[in-house]
Amino acid sequence: MTSLLTRLAAAVTRHPRVVLAGALVIAALAVVFGASASSHLKAGGFTAADAESTRASQLLAERFHGGEPNLVLLVTTDHGVDTGAARAAGDRVAAELSHEPHVGAVESYWSAPPDVAPALRSKDSMSAIITARVAGDDTDAPERAGVIADRLTGSRDGITVRAGGFAAVEHEINDRITADLAVAEAIALPLTALLLIWVFGSVVAALLPLAIGVFSIVSTLALLRTLTLVTDVSVYALNMTTALGLALAIDYSLFIVSRFREELGRGLDPVPAVLRTVQTAGRTVLFSALTVALSLAALVVFPQYFLKSFAYAGLAVVATASLASILILPAALTLIGRRVDALDVRELLRRRLGRPPRSPVEPERTLWFRLVTSVMRHAAPVAVVVIALLLALGAPFLSVRFGAADDRVITDGSASRQVGDVLRSDYAQNATSTVVAVLPDFRGGPGSLGDYAVGLSDVDGVGAVRSSAGTFVSGLRIGPAAPGTRDGASTFLTIESDVDPFSATGADQLADLRAVPSPAPVLFTGAAAQNEDATAALEAKLPLALALIALATFLVLYWFTGSVVLPLKALVINALSLSAAFGAMVWAFQYGHLGGLLGFTPTGFLIPSIPILMFCIAFGMSMDYEVFLLSRIRGEWMRSGRGTADNSRAVALGVARTGRIITAAAALMAVVFFSMVASQVSFIQLFGLGLTITVLADATLIRGVLVPALMQLMGRFNWWAPRWMTALHSPAGAHDRPRQTPSTLHRLGRRRPRR
Repeated sequence: MTSLLTRLAAAVTRHPRVVLAGALVIAALAVVFGASASSHLKAGGFTAADAESTRASQLLAERFHGGEPNLVLLVTTDHGVDTGAARAAGDRVAAELSHEPHVGAVESYWSAPPDVAPALRSKDSMSAIITARVAGDDTDAPERAGVIADRLTGSRDGITVRAGGFAAVEHEINDRITADLAVAEAIALPLTALLLIWVFGSVVAALLPLAIGVFSIVSTLALLRTLTLVTDVSVYALNMTTALGLALAIDYSLFIVSRFREELGRGLDPVPAVLRTVQTAGRTVLFSALTVALSLAALVVFPQYFLKSFAYAGLAVVATASLASILILPAALTLIGRRVDALDVRELLRRRLGRPPRSPVEPERTLWFRLVTSVMRHAAPVAVVVIALLLALGAPFLSVRFGAADDRVITDGSASRQVGDVLRSDYAQNATSTVVAVLPDFRGGPGSLGDYAVGLSDVDGVGAVRSSAGTFVSGLRIGPAAPGTRDGASTFLTIESDVDPFSATGADQLADLRAVPSPAPVLFTGAAAQNEDATAALEAKLPLALALIALATFLVLYWFTGSVVLPLKALVINALSLSAAFGAMVWAFQYGHLGGLLGFTPTGFLIPSIPILMFCIAFGMSMDYEVFLLSRIRGEWMRSGRGTADNSRAVALGVARTGRIITAAAALMAVVFFSMVASQVSFIQLFGLGLTITVLADATLIRGVLVPALMQLMGRFNWWAPRWMTALHSPAGAHDRPRQTPSTLHRLGRRRPRR
């Protein structure tokens, strides 16, 4: 690999202007083509296409042009909903809603049968609802609901109409996330620029990682737009593109630029310094990118395209960020040369304050070297304390509960959130908790269907069951058949519920409904069923995803280090670190301890796809820092006598040489992720805060304390591998400093290709 990188770097240094011109052309084309990416992305993808609830919803749409209500219009008046003015307003809204294209199953309090109407009126009679089913997939239905809400909601003559339900909620979430993305970028970019100037001192050096970040983001958007031509891609992948694209590009660029400046400080001219940088830091960047890519690629095994989309976006981001860092950035450094230190703000301040210029500090004199040396002198107690701390922080994750997103994930007083709060507190049955039982092949008569409806109505928490055999409450038939619920050999039953579909009670109720003997095969849909199906699909694929991540990481780290011990150690430490972060997220979001500070409403559960997504990203980022650290430690080890004392010194020097850079990279990455905490959607806040904590803890407590302590305890055993594996080991993890002399590097930079 080193020879390949050397040839690649030599070609780049011979034609830097051609490389940069090509990068500008690619960026311009990517901006033009990728600008429309967001309009082609999908808004759903949380359930599997072959899930029972998905198939039931499709049957309802295809055969009955309806289904469980996903749009709720809440009509509120201070004079009561039974006044003439309220009835006229309700009838007008219902009539307009009925004439909307793609809308079916409209049911209004003011026109509902007497046995149904009470469930559509609030307990204080100050509000009533109109429910409907907006047709379309997870993208079309929310967009249509948004158009309908804009047209029908508002206040007039003391009567207020607001829109809620899952379609309206998804529309508002999508709008909020798009707006939040702009806010996050507005926060992250200037703060990142300031931090880069603080890290490098030089404004020129600070601008280079930002330029690579912008290139990575626009290139990834173009790749996502291309993917939309062949598959579904979630709109939520935009957050991944911006956050991870900027974070990784800065991460990789920071290491490349820092190594370039280090080589200049050793006396190399710019071209040889670029070659040496690509040979060393460039090789590490590629291995790091490979570990991150493999962690994110595991998301492809899940059936939901929501998670698959993050794999697509992540792989694109990693590829563009890493390639730009070893191609475009070296070309820029070749042209800039020693001017990379131009406009040094720190030196300007030192001169203004009358302080002498900074002088290079030997690794042995750094704070990191002293810290690690102290840690290794007390390795056993330090390791025990840190591991105990991580286990304690991770303990809350043992009580984690999962549920799907509803209106409560929106943190401010949106219309759909207001409607959801009213439905939960003021109504006997929540219209958004409806369960639908679909019998796609039922050839029996009203008697057998009525018996089934009786059994369903006796389940705890069920308000009423409506079917073609009648309306049933607590085992008694109280009303006539519900129109439009049977079509030939297919029929469905609507089951009104007064429990939270995402609670443990909601799950128990769904299990009880499934246990009622049915006269034909039955499919359930509704919020509770969709939540159960989504969680089950994730649980079924999670072991495979974890196994693939572990195996791939082990193989890459073995290829990089030649040791079987270091990859196993990395896997165990990462598991501990991530469990601590997830425990903190349960404490903060499921238990709600940060609800007041961040402005979200605790629901008592987490959305299951978010921890999985966080795990894959955080695991990849942790291995990113592991690779950077091990590259320096291994380099020192390979140049030493390889004794026990040499292992300790290699670890201390490796941390000393990378500690400041890794910490700076983590701080920069944390700024990008933490900007997402400003979101108005709680699961985006969780995502951003969780990754922020993970990145910072990993770069400091894990890499600066726990890793050195464990490597000290293991001594030379760190580098052990079975003899048969040693014989197969690739030289990819060879010496950190290649054998080429400065004169050789000069010749490589000047060599022209043969004609």
